[in-house]
Amino acid sequence: MSAHVPELTGTARSVKDDGPQHDESRPLVSLADITEIELTVLRRLREVTIGEHRSFTHGSGFDFVGLRDWQPGDRPSAIDWAQSSLTSFSRLVVREFEQASTATVVVVADGSPSTRCGVNGASIESAVARAIATIGMSAVFFQDVFGLLTFDEDPSHLSAVQPRIGRNQVLHCLDAYEHRRGLQEVKSSGTLSSTIGSFMRRTALIPFVSDFLIADPPSVLHELTLLNSTHDAFVVLIDAAFAFELPETSAGWIDAFDVETGQSRVMSRAAMARMAGRVRTWQDGVERAARDADLGVVRIGIDPTRTDLALSEFVSERRLRKMS
Repeated sequence: MSAHVPELTGTARSVKDDGPQHDESRPLVSLADITEIELTVLRRLREVTIGEHRSFTHGSGFDFVGLRDWQPGDRPSAIDWAQSSLTSFSRLVVREFEQASTATVVVVADGSPSTRCGVNGASIESAVARAIATIGMSAVFFQDVFGLLTFDEDPSHLSAVQPRIGRNQVLHCLDAYEHRRGLQEVKSSGTLSSTIGSFMRRTALIPFVSDFLIADPPSVLHELTLLNSTHDAFVVLIDAAFAFELPETSAGWIDAFDVETGQSRVMSRAAMARMAGRVRTWQDGVERAARDADLGVVRIGIDPTRTDLALSEFVSERRLRKMS
């Protein structure tokens, strides 16, 4: 796979911006979508969890973790008014508690410029957001804490929403991913695996959601393999070929612009027509490399029903394996 990596990233990425973009007047995942996902997760996970399994939670107690600044999504009841008064309420301070749940789920989501592209109103970014929602609602079903890490062009530069429990936390993570707000910068520890590892308080389930249209997928997969030695990391590969199935054009040559590098390139109509197939081949190679590295892989597209079922089943299988 490594032999054709530079060639593909040099050409395929340069046409990712020409398709119709996501309609910014509507959210990537609407409340109606959330309800649909909830019902799918509830129905499917109830089926697979029927039988004798350990309780989802160890008890109803909460452990005090410490104090921190208020963030969007925090409950008013969590505010420590006495501590906040010491700063004349210029910043609010909240008490942070952690419930003794059986797992922590933190999604690492691709937010690079390429994910904002697509065709016919469907974008790669929408598929990433749908994956976040489905995994998040699965965590809600199991009463697990759920958090989010996002990255842009460089996977080692991360921003985060701290893990918490509940449906509102999932909605907060979706809003943070779509609008890039309410995120805290994660201090880099040098490598992707060490930076993610330093963010975790305990062993976690870590889905890495990306189209992997990046310059060096092998290095990212290697970092996930290192992370997998301590946590349960797996790959959610967004099938991005649809974003390259562009309408036919009468022009013999097309001037394409790369939204990530700012470079332009003139491509022939024939080369443009082959892009979807090349992207599919590229992602097939990424999937094989991930499996060869002993990483779990679930590959999803833009079909919402298939996405919800595939992800909920995959997450529940790994989740129940932890409980057994």
